[in-house]
Amino acid sequence: MSSILLLIGVLVSSIALQFTGAQSIGVCYGGNGNNLPTKQAVVDLYKSKGIGKIRLYNPDEGILQALRGSNIEVILGVPNNNLNSLTNAQAATDWVNKYVKAYSNVKIKYISVGNEVHPGSAEANSVLSALQNIQKAISAANLQGQIKVSTAIDTTLIGKSYPPNDGAFSDSASGYIRPIVNFLVSNGSPLLANVYPYFSYVGNQQSIGLDYALFTKQGKNEVGYQNLFDAILDSIYAALEKVGGSNVKIVVSESGWPSEGGTAASVGNAQTYYGNLINHAKGGTPKRPNGPIDTYLFAMFDENQKTGDEIERHFGLFRPDKSQKYQISFN
Repeated sequence: MSSILLLIGVLVSSIALQFTGAQSIGVCYGGNGNNLPTKQAVVDLYKSKGIGKIRLYNPDEGILQALRGSNIEVILGVPNNNLNSLTNAQAATDWVNKYVKAYSNVKIKYISVGNEVHPGSAEANSVLSALQNIQKAISAANLQGQIKVSTAIDTTLIGKSYPPNDGAFSDSASGYIRPIVNFLVSNGSPLLANVYPYFSYVGNQQSIGLDYALFTKQGKNEVGYQNLFDAILDSIYAALEKVGGSNVKIVVSESGWPSEGGTAASVGNAQTYYGNLINHAKGGTPKRPNGPIDTYLFAMFDENQKTGDEIERHFGLFRPDKSQKYQISFN
């Protein structure tokens, strides 16, 4: 009898492990296109592909309506141009009432107060105050156990990234990030980080191999790393430790690879990257081996109205007609 119970226990824990691994992947939804499916069709596509998490960059009520009762976990974004207004506590309360409390049957897990705000920018002065006000409004609504408030950074804030253990925020970023990390620590919130091996590789091809960026390198390098994604992520963890954030978890709020428009941007490379990342996210990094790594792939669709370099319009996992670009499974 005890051996049967033991076997059942092993089976249950392995199923749970598979489930958490499968559930670690989300996909970012951006709407910068004039040829994209309806909001309801988008949510239906997430469901049909078994994608259990979505990142929204703004509180679009059309997509929030479509997400009602879907059980899809949501990162809800506060756009950078709204940050200044949310330094007013009443405005933050109104925002939470309108976009969070009014959608009680939408599974909002994180609120990202700003995305890739740079320390020298006009918005930088508003981030901490907006974070605090949104947090107060969430607590007043008694949702603090359910929703965590954070902000999303990019890796330009890291001044030193190699070896990963020596990772540190740059001098210009540390004054900006330190009080934000203190906020995250005191509220038990993760840091959201946009992690792109693609851009690191393109910017430093003389010392970074394509195989290292695509998770296909055999064996580890001289500092014990087999892929660039882990090295970048662990450099952010090391930087957090140096500013009092040893216990702050990182949610990878964006990671992707373009299929055309620039160096190493091809369907083959992108398929390799996304497929390997989905598999890799089930585990951990050398510095944080206990996974899964909460990861959001960028992005759901090619967005033909995105500004910037040509590659920016080719990060979609799906084409605007909802056909899948790559042979990958999300769960």
